[in-house]
Amino acid sequence: MNKSAITGLLVAMVFPLVGYFIVKHYGEAAVKMPHKYFYDSVATVEKNGKLTTDTIWHKVSNITFTNQLGKKVSLDDLKGKILVVDFFFSRCPSICPGMAKSMRRLQSSFINSNDSIVQFITVSIDPEHDSVSQLRKFANRYTSNHDSWWFVTGNKKEIYDFALKEMKANIADVNVDTAFIHTENFFLLDKNRVIRGWYNGIDTLRQATLVRDIPMLMLEKTKKRTFKEFLNELFDRS
Repeated sequence: MNKSAITGLLVAMVFPLVGYFIVKHYGEAAVKMPHKYFYDSVATVEKNGKLTTDTIWHKVSNITFTNQLGKKVSLDDLKGKILVVDFFFSRCPSICPGMAKSMRRLQSSFINSNDSIVQFITVSIDPEHDSVSQLRKFANRYTSNHDSWWFVTGNKKEIYDFALKEMKANIADVNVDTAFIHTENFFLLDKNRVIRGWYNGIDTLRQATLVRDIPMLMLEKTKKRTFKEFLNELFDRS
């Protein structure tokens, strides 16, 4: 087993377990969970006979794509999953290959995890050129697991509306060109499709933070569970 494979295995084992014990020992309130970003409104609700305010967090709307296998897929197909999303184009000579390598390391870090936990999605911002065959060709360079990592294309206007209005890519990256959304960020969404952070895809320190935050959100999915149940979900040994 080579050095990178050993490192990936250790990351896959250590980070989720450390996250579990931190939350288990100290409780969610004492742990720095990934923040929620972008609220849509504030509502007044009644709780225990008292009026209080609740923040209505922005929930990313559904969108339908075509993935590298030629299948129609949508975010609604991924209910209950944590999502890691980025934007690329296959002819990119600069940051996209490096980001794909980073995403491959992320996927490898959770390679033993049940596919129902986390989904990786790489969205083409150049759908005119990124056909299904082109996406498959690019995807094959970086992964053999096409189920847990989608490379997707679709209608350009819908993709750009998704990137700007739903993912808030131009807010997360103020330097992004809204006419050609070429951002270095990976976006983390929880199981309710609320944005919980963005991370520079070619910055190793930010990637380490993302590897830590994913299992935190895995734990947040079900607050009351035993350690055995957590392991069963994480490694699909049930």
